[in-house]
Amino acid sequence: MDEDCPIILFDGVCNLCNISVQRILKKEKSPLFKFASIQSEFGQNILIKYNKDPKTIDSIVLIKNNRVYQKTRAVFRIAFKMKMPYPCIYIFWPIPYFIRDWVYNLIAANRYKWFGKSEECWIPTAELSDRFIH
Repeated sequence: MDEDCPIILFDGVCNLCNISVQRILKKEKSPLFKFASIQSEFGQNILIKYNKDPKTIDSIVLIKNNRVYQKTRAVFRIAFKMKMPYPCIYIFWPIPYFIRDWVYNLIAANRYKWFGKSEECWIPTAELSDRFIH
């Protein structure tokens, strides 16, 4: 695997998370990201590699240049690599991260209730399968 390729870890059974991954795939400026579910063996192992407890992760995770970004810090970095209007989210960057993450945590805590939960992970099409790490 290319160490320079940014990796997005997401909750594979969360409907909101799956919709978000599909949106990233459609709207990124160019194919950049690789994806893995947090529940996958790869997801679990890479979190452990970066000293993160997979059982406590309840947010999107971006691993880029050997750094781990979570919650709104990950969202901002991902949005910047997407087509308009997604980079416009940067207008919220001056808001202190603990306030941004408070809103993120509120959504994350209610994501199953508000958006539902799948019994199994979303399976990408054959054209997209090389973007996913299992």
